[in-house]
Amino acid sequence: MNRFQPLPDPRPDDAPWPDMIWPVPDDTELIGEVVRLTPIDPAEDAAELFTALDHDRVWAHIPGRPADAAQFEDTLRQRDSSDDWQLWTVRAQRPIGDRPAGAIVGVTSYLDAHQHDAWLEIGFTVYTPSVWGTAVNPAAKLLLLDYAFDTLHTGRVQLKTDVRNHRSQQAIARLGASYEGTLRRQFRRGDGSVRDTAMFSIIAEDWPDVRERLTARLPSESPTARS
Repeated sequence: MNRFQPLPDPRPDDAPWPDMIWPVPDDTELIGEVVRLTPIDPAEDAAELFTALDHDRVWAHIPGRPADAAQFEDTLRQRDSSDDWQLWTVRAQRPIGDRPAGAIVGVTSYLDAHQHDAWLEIGFTVYTPSVWGTAVNPAAKLLLLDYAFDTLHTGRVQLKTDVRNHRSQQAIARLGASYEGTLRRQFRRGDGSVRDTAMFSIIAEDWPDVRERLTARLPSESPTARS
């Protein structure tokens, strides 16, 4: 067996990084030209969100498909009550696909937030199929990343997906995220098999280039936050 070659330190002169701001202040909305992200209200949003996401393709690589709106409300309530989660409904700012302006087109989240270590994950991102391949995902990610790096002072944002979910991997890579490796046999799928997870990240040093890349895909986008 070959001896493992230790990895070089990419930031040998690092200065101390401040703690990340967390939690997200109550009632903060992230507003863009394409979508608006609003803090989820499980009681108010579960039924519309369940209807929008009730498609086999949506849940093909995501465990825990809800049987009905009541079950989905329970899931959303549990996650929303966790100290390291922030769930957002994704609403269309203008008609997109078959969805009118104002309609819920999906859900996305900050999760696994580590305030002291200044990193979090963007995940539990699920959209209705009619907006797949549109500006919705890059617009939502621009809002989330802009707020994470420029307001919360995050140093790292990670994104991960099932190794079988090629569409999601390609979408994450198009954001400008770097592939870091595969976590083997990490999570159990809905069918009982255990998935390998493809891990990506964007760090603070990457953010200016990633922001430029996303903004170029959305030339009219000017993200704002409102509390």
